[in-house]
Amino acid sequence: MTGDKISVVLADDEQLLRSAMAALLPLNGAIEVVAEAEDGAAAVEATLRCRPHVLVIDLEMPRMDGLEAVEVILRDLPTQTILMLTRHARPGVLRRALKLGVRGFMSKAADPEEIADVIRHLHEGGRWIAHDVLEASVVDDNPLTDRELDVLRQTSDGYSVKDIAKRLHLASGTVRNYLSSSMQKTGTSTRYDAARLSRERGWL
Repeated sequence: MTGDKISVVLADDEQLLRSAMAALLPLNGAIEVVAEAEDGAAAVEATLRCRPHVLVIDLEMPRMDGLEAVEVILRDLPTQTILMLTRHARPGVLRRALKLGVRGFMSKAADPEEIADVIRHLHEGGRWIAHDVLEASVVDDNPLTDRELDVLRQTSDGYSVKDIAKRLHLASGTVRNYLSSSMQKTGTSTRYDAARLSRERGWL
């Protein structure tokens, strides 16, 4: 890294988009891309190795998604500045990201020049949630009740109906009712599919 440029690690599984950003972000002279990563696991490795001023990371990635990678990174680097990019701003995802400590949230469709401006803003200690992301995220399409979510969360962790009943202090029949209702609401045929879909939608 030279001078007082802002060092950036770029993590995105879309190689074409990542390469374009790596080429365009440094054009204003204030940013230097010090590493690129094609998935969440590589993002963790590159960030811990390079200790960039700002990590720019895609939400949806293979092996380990953006939120999982961020959670691991912030355990070792609790002050790491993070800008998360996404195509789909789901309410649960935005809440979880902010709770983890993500300071910036933008659409992947944003202009690279705008992304560069936000990187500088975050580096200076600011926060940024793009208006289109915020607007999309407040439309909460989660049809599940808190209790149904509790049961699906336990299912996602691999517990049986009997174990879930014991852990949540419910009757096994009540757990089955919650699971049946969850499957109906999510249009899935098994409780595992209902749990998987709910996690993908950012409801869990």
